[in-house]
Amino acid sequence: MKSKVAKSKYGSTAEADKLVVERVVKIAQERGLPRTQITLAWLLHKSPVVAPVIGATKMLQLDDAVAATSVTLSEEEIRFLEVPYVSHNIVGHV
Repeated sequence: MKSKVAKSKYGSTAEADKLVVERVVKIAQERGLPRTQITLAWLLHKSPVVAPVIGATKMLQLDDAVAATSVTLSEEEIRFLEVPYVSHNIVGHV
């Protein structure tokens, strides 16, 4: 983490976050899919998700988001992604 502000807010979970990212990469490579589709597919498996905010600025990003609705993760893959996850404190205005 380069920014002192980012480090103060997210530094305590940086190692766990890195593990989650590495696991997303592993599943994406195994399936031959972009990481974006894996992460959005995971989000869509959570309940209740009414409408994820994706912030697409390029058509490819929107295409990946739409394609993620067709990706079904196994229970094993979901557990694999979630085991190293550490919840983050809310930072900023609440």
